[in-house]
Amino acid sequence: MTRRTRNQVIGGDPGADFTHQPASPDSENILGFPVTTNSTEECTAFLSDWATTHQTDTRFCACANPHSLETAKGDKAFHDALQTCDVLTPDGIGVVLASRLLGGHIRRRITGNDIFMALNHSLNERGVRYFFLGSTPMVLDRIRSRLAEDFPGIEVAGTYSPPFVDQFSSRNNSEILDAVNHAKADVLWVGMTAPKQEKWISANREQLGVNLACAVGAVFDFYAGTARRSSTLFQRAGLEWLPRLIREPRRMWRRNINGVVFLLRAACARVTAER
Repeated sequence: MTRRTRNQVIGGDPGADFTHQPASPDSENILGFPVTTNSTEECTAFLSDWATTHQTDTRFCACANPHSLETAKGDKAFHDALQTCDVLTPDGIGVVLASRLLGGHIRRRITGNDIFMALNHSLNERGVRYFFLGSTPMVLDRIRSRLAEDFPGIEVAGTYSPPFVDQFSSRNNSEILDAVNHAKADVLWVGMTAPKQEKWISANREQLGVNLACAVGAVFDFYAGTARRSSTLFQRAGLEWLPRLIREPRRMWRRNINGVVFLLRAACARVTAER
């Protein structure tokens, strides 16, 4: 099968606007959303270049899983944010399975944690400056301490723990932007959970003075050690969601239902395409 170009739609609306596409030439649009087909190593290469090169516009990296893509269907701001990402990675086994169902080329997940750790290794010798936005002061302090030990070549230019509210006031938002831009960081890591983090980056992108902004959700807690990922065995089997569902059934059940709905839509798109 011929590899799709980034302007072709797999299982999506042929009339959809894909003017803002990922910079990677190897991407496919799954159920109306562009998702990169690049490997973690390839993504790391161009993200590293963006991080260390002055950008006239902030580059934007986010991670897509079935729950987020289903949620975006009913949330225009979130939908638009994902559409305008420079890189949207397949963070979720359901996205990988949907690509296979639709005849695509995605074969592996690329999680927010994969991106974070790969960029740390890539940028450690390049003298970059990070800013961390999200979570609590305690988590941010732990990230700063651990990063200094693990990757001494990376400087934490600043951190900011925003108010835990659904939507920031104009004053809150101005204070956040002032803090980020005053720090003169190269990379902004945002960990405020989806869809809040993606919508915030998208809404404020033109006012950010960073080269690269990455929405990585729970990565802050993983790296700080205040939350733990499922074991490597579950990760490799594509079952990272299972232990989390068992531990937090009330919070996770809806995410997993959305995953089922997402795959059913992919299967319907496959059947429709074959007719």
